[in-house]
Amino acid sequence: MQYKQVEKDYFIYIEKNERIMDTMTKFCIDKGISNAKVSGIGAVYLTEIGAYDTIAKEYLKKQYNDVHELVSFEGNVTLKDGAPFLHAHVVLSNHEMNTLGGHLFESTVAAVGEFFLRKFDNNAYRELNEDVGLPCICLENRF
Repeated sequence: MQYKQVEKDYFIYIEKNERIMDTMTKFCIDKGISNAKVSGIGAVYLTEIGAYDTIAKEYLKKQYNDVHELVSFEGNVTLKDGAPFLHAHVVLSNHEMNTLGGHLFESTVAAVGEFFLRKFDNNAYRELNEDVGLPCICLENRF
């Protein structure tokens, strides 16, 4: 992985055969990043995505081993159990230009992984919401 920092912004290049979620999480831990916005593009393989079943309160997961374009990667970083936690959703495209997407569990870079991370000062964290069945973001203000 390579990166360049300018103030609170990081341009991150995750290299071929590196795992995205694992690499980005380790980067956030190393840099002390607890709250951020993340976006990216690239080409990936060995991708596991899912959709959350709100009735069963569990993820439906599917593994894609083929190479896909990473058309869009959108996510955030918050604290979960005191450590940086990366939550991301993706849109992928196959070689027929058909798209699919969902919650990203993990993916490996097939060619390039180009990401932008914007760190922000906040104390957002995740805590289990029993009603939802997931660790949801907790913020200091309500509307």
